[in-house]
Amino acid sequence: MTDTRKPDPDLSEPLKPGLYIVATPIGNLGDITLRAVDMLSRCGRIACEDTRVTGKLLKHLGISKPLIRFDDHASEQASSKLLEMMAGEAIVLVSDAGTPLISDPGYRLVREARDRGISVTSLPGPCAAIVGMTLSGLPSDRFLFAGFLPPKDKARRDMLEELERVPASLIFYETGPRLTKSLAVLAEIWPDREVAVARELTKLYEECRTGSAADLLEHYEAEPPKGEIVLLVGPPGTSGEEIDPDELLREALADHKPSQAAALVAKATGLDRKELYARAMELKRG
Repeated sequence: MTDTRKPDPDLSEPLKPGLYIVATPIGNLGDITLRAVDMLSRCGRIACEDTRVTGKLLKHLGISKPLIRFDDHASEQASSKLLEMMAGEAIVLVSDAGTPLISDPGYRLVREARDRGISVTSLPGPCAAIVGMTLSGLPSDRFLFAGFLPPKDKARRDMLEELERVPASLIFYETGPRLTKSLAVLAEIWPDREVAVARELTKLYEECRTGSAADLLEHYEAEPPKGEIVLLVGPPGTSGEEIDPDELLREALADHKPSQAAALVAKATGLDRKELYARAMELKRG
């Protein structure tokens, strides 16, 4: 039998020119992968949000590399310079914590690199949204990551109402000072849906608290949290909420065949798939 495995890389050789997207720990430094350490060791430069944060990680790993600041405020000139460097050396892109581009800067840089024919490599690794999803116990077969909730009250409510009938668990990032405001809106518009608050992920005092939004609001008003938080909401129908199967079917039928629409709604609501299929056929004919 032919061995199709790739040979181990020569760790003494520098990486080939291009862009390398590397995930870094979100709290526990032990979560850095061996491959990430390899990339950081053999690259030419590292583009990062905050040179002080990345500098601490590199010091912990015993690595010394030139650091280039690259964040949401990076100018087109800075991006162009970075892209020019990639033609001749390996540039690693990291965020302060977790997987770059997930509610962090970088997707425009990746798009431009691909358009220019520059090699782009992405390494899997820590991501707060996924850690929170797996901890919560909410249905994880279908979920939507929606990033940070807007800081202003009306925009926050508008966004949540827009996502009200999405047949999936919802994942948001939120800050400690704004958590109670978001929970108050959730308690008002989705009083029966299960909610989870995951915080201090991968750290000593990691916490994932679940319940109704009202229960969680009462808790966190008494004990205000700090730092960044993963806020999760179960899909419609997971906690006895009254739902309209016809409405969900109509939404699903816009992009799927009746059998597929019935399967999606059945998975999201727990309703009988055959009955949903029959109803989907009626709606399709009607």
